[in-house]
Amino acid sequence: QVQLVESGGGLVQPGGSLRLSCAASGSRIVINEMGWYRQAPGNQRELVATLTTDGRTKYVDSVKGRFTVSRDNAKNTVYLQMNNLKPEDTAVYYCNADGVWTSEGGSYFPLGSYWGQGTQVTVSS
Repeated sequence: QVQLVESGGGLVQPGGSLRLSCAASGSRIVINEMGWYRQAPGNQRELVATLTTDGRTKYVDSVKGRFTVSRDNAKNTVYLQMNNLKPEDTAVYYCNADGVWTSEGGSYFPLGSYWGQGTQVTVSS
């Protein structure tokens, strides 16, 4: 079983910064892509930023230049550094692990995709 535990959300003023963290627990797991999605009230969940083990990134246009996704592959942890936050960044942010595999007896077996429980980010003065 794989669990994703997020931390780092909160209330911040416009122009401020926050750093989100998400750690994946589980033995002998390998994760292809980790990243962040967000969902604001009345909106669909959208991709914010993702990062693969070989360094490929994706960002939604609205956060390019302000947010940076990074990960520690050895710890199966992904981070989202958010700078120059705007009120429109207010949402629940969800961590995602996609392409999760587990190793056993020298072979790898697919486990699928997992979501964290979500952490609230509120940008307001």
